[in-house]
Amino acid sequence: MNTAAAAKATRPSSELESGSTVSHKGRILAWAAWDWGSAAFNAVMTTFVFTVYLTSKEFGGEDQASAVLGAALAVGGLAVALLAPVTGQRSDTGGRRKLWLGVNTAAVALLTGLCFFVFPRPDFLILGVTLIALANVFFEFAGVNYNAMLAQISTPRNIGKVSGFGWGMGYLGGIVALLIVLQLFVQPSVDWFGASTADSLNIRLVAVFSALWFSVFALPVLFAVPELPRAEGRARLGFFASYGLLVRRIKAIYRTSPHTIYFLLASAIFRDGLAAVFTFGGVIAAGTFGFALKDVIFFAIFGNVVAAVGAILGGFFDDRIGPKAVIIASLAGLLLAGTAILVLGDGTYEFLGGSWAGTSTFWTFGLLLCLFVGPAQSSSRAYLARLAPHGESGELFGLYATTGRAVSFLAPALFTLCITVATPFVATGEAQRWGILGIMVVLLAGLLVLLPVKAPDRTLIAVVPAA
Repeated sequence: MNTAAAAKATRPSSELESGSTVSHKGRILAWAAWDWGSAAFNAVMTTFVFTVYLTSKEFGGEDQASAVLGAALAVGGLAVALLAPVTGQRSDTGGRRKLWLGVNTAAVALLTGLCFFVFPRPDFLILGVTLIALANVFFEFAGVNYNAMLAQISTPRNIGKVSGFGWGMGYLGGIVALLIVLQLFVQPSVDWFGASTADSLNIRLVAVFSALWFSVFALPVLFAVPELPRAEGRARLGFFASYGLLVRRIKAIYRTSPHTIYFLLASAIFRDGLAAVFTFGGVIAAGTFGFALKDVIFFAIFGNVVAAVGAILGGFFDDRIGPKAVIIASLAGLLLAGTAILVLGDGTYEFLGGSWAGTSTFWTFGLLLCLFVGPAQSSSRAYLARLAPHGESGELFGLYATTGRAVSFLAPALFTLCITVATPFVATGEAQRWGILGIMVVLLAGLLVLLPVKAPDRTLIAVVPAA
C-alpha cells in the first residue's frame, strides 16, 4: 500500500471543517455578546480609564506607576503561559468548554469589582496593579474557551466574517460602555452620589459598573451555544499528567503540521505588541500628550468606532484573500502609525502654513493604530481556528495563549526599559513617550517572523495523539 496515500486518507479534518455547514445567527449573536461585554474590561479597565487612574500623580507619577503596571502585567503573563494550554486541553476532553468560560468570566468580574477598594494613594498602587494583573490572567483563560467556540458557530465560508463581527461587537460595546462611564462618572450629566470625586469615588465606581456590564453580557453565550461533547474513550488525566500529554501533542503538531507551530510563535510576538497598544494607549495619551481623563475617553469612543470598522472590514477580506495577507497589511499599518507618534511626539510643527499640535498627532495616528489593530487580532484568531484538529480547539487556543504569554514580558518589559533608559536624558514626564519604541520593536519582530509562515489553506491539519 502507498503509505503516503494512506496517511492522507486518514488525516483528520479540522474542527471547523467537521462541524456544521450552516451557521445559526442566534448563536453567533450570543457568542459575540461576550465580546461586547468584555469591552468593559478591555476598554474601560485596562486601556482608557482605570489604568490611566493607576498611573496618575496620585499613585506616584506617570513614569514610576507605568513601570510598576508593566511589571505586574508581565508577571501575570507568566502565569498564563504556564497554565493556559492545560486548561484548554482539559475543557476539550471533559466537555466543559462552556463551563470554564463561565467560571473564568465570573473571576474576571469579581476581581474587577474589587478594584473599587483601590483608593487614590501611592500605598494602594500595588493592590490596584495586582487586581488588574490577576483579572488579565483569568480573562486570558476565559478567552481560550471563547476563541475555541469560534469553530462551533462558524463555517469554512464565513469564519473570517464571524471572527471580525465578534471583534467589531467588542469595540462597539466599548463605545457604549465608555459613553455611560463618561456621562455617569467622569463628566456626569446628573448630580448623584456616583459623581463625587472625593477619594476618586466616581472612578472606583467605574470598576463596579464594569464588573456588572461584563457579567450581564456574558450570559447569552452560556445559554445559546451548546456545551462541547465529552470526548469518548479518553482517559481522565491528572493535572500534572496533562503536561505530559501536552508535550507529546506539541511534538506531534510540529512533526505533522510545522507551520501551525511557526504561526503560534509569530503570532505570540505580534499579539504581545497589539496588546501593548491597548494597554498603554490611554496611559500615553494622558502622560505624554496631556489628555485629561475625559479627553482620553472621547478618543477611546472615536477609536472604538474606527476599530470596529477595521475589524469588520478585515473579516470581509479575510474570507477572500486569506488571514495572512490581512495580518501583514495590518502590522505594516501599525508600524507606520506608531513610528509617526514616536517621532512627532507632543511637539508643535508648522505645516503648509498651519500649526500641527501634539494633540493632532495623537488623534490622527492614534486612530490609524485603532484601524489596524482589529483586523490583526481577528484574522489571527480565524487563522488558528482553521488549523485546529477536530475536538482540539481548546488545547490549540490554549497554546495560542501560552505562546503569547510566554513572550508577553516583551512589550511591557521593552516599554519599561525604554522609559528607564530615556529618563536621565529627557525632561521630567517626557520619558514615557519612548516606551512606544519598545512596542514598535515587538510588532516589527512579529511581522518578520510571520512572513515565511504558510497560509492556512497551504498547511496540513496536525495529527495529534489521544490522551
